[in-house]
Amino acid sequence: MEGPLALLVGCFFASAVYLMLSDSLIRILLGVTILSNAVNLLIFTAGRIVKEVPPIIPEEAMVPPFATANPLPQALILTAIVISFSFFAFLLVLVFRAYQGLGTDKTGKMHMAEEPGDPVPPRGY
Repeated sequence: MEGPLALLVGCFFASAVYLMLSDSLIRILLGVTILSNAVNLLIFTAGRIVKEVPPIIPEEAMVPPFATANPLPQALILTAIVISFSFFAFLLVLVFRAYQGLGTDKTGKMHMAEEPGDPVPPRGY
């Protein structure tokens, strides 16, 4: 099972890099999202995919009587999903504001944020 998931993670990484090298902000945003999902899937795959029982210790025992699943990868992934969703929402608003302000989502045309003729902002302090 780890083999096909490793191939899927590789495909996710390749498509994420391809999208992030684009000149459109929407494609870059989708690339970041796919990269986030690829990392989550990589962590999940690294935690071994086995059919184990949940790590619940019986009341009379001090340790689990048999092999149990490792809850750490799932906890890490759940935390990462929440953080990546908020990061995606922030980037989406940032891209939308950039589109509203500049009228384009192409990175090559976004090099001039000020109107021509306006005073140049300070370049250093």
